[in-house]
Amino acid sequence: MDCKVAALWIHEYLDGELSLDRAEQLQSHISQCPACRAHFDSLARTESFVRAVPSVCAPDGLGSKIMAGLPKRRRPAAWAGFVRRHPGMTAAALFVAVMLSSFAAMWNQGNQLTVSGPDLENVVVEGTTVVVPEGKVVSGDLTIVNGSVRVLGEVRGNLTVVDGDIMLASTAHIAGRTQKIDRAIDWAWFKVRSWFGSLAYGS
Repeated sequence: MDCKVAALWIHEYLDGELSLDRAEQLQSHISQCPACRAHFDSLARTESFVRAVPSVCAPDGLGSKIMAGLPKRRRPAAWAGFVRRHPGMTAAALFVAVMLSSFAAMWNQGNQLTVSGPDLENVVVEGTTVVVPEGKVVSGDLTIVNGSVRVLGEVRGNLTVVDGDIMLASTAHIAGRTQKIDRAIDWAWFKVRSWFGSLAYGS
């Protein structure tokens, strides 16, 4: 008998699955082959040891106790779910927050008079006061920061004064909206609206 065949039959013999005829052939081979005899003895001792170990049953409820002792799975914060479901809205909100904070920081930087608009030819600056003289026309929006405005003539657009005063004479005419801004948050919103307005106009 070949030793490889004997090795296979040894496992079947120990499991009680080897036929009587083959068991006799295996015993005959083992009695003549020291290597297969040693292999058989080793496996037989191992099987005897396993059978001698008493079976241990886990106490009732052990599995439940182990599962209860495991750390609880943390639920994600509500805002994290919103961020995953609405990435576009989250990005827009973050952008607006950054813009507002930067504009609010800029509000406190310096108090230099700034005059802006597409048509400043007929605008006169007297110290911190911007004057639109009587009979003169300013075409487009006019924005004054850190100063006041006195309108005697006409502004064909919106008039916005940031951190200053608006004085309108009886001869004054404003074609658009007049707005006075004296709070940082109002100015921030004004800048955001202006920025989005410029994007829409540019497109």
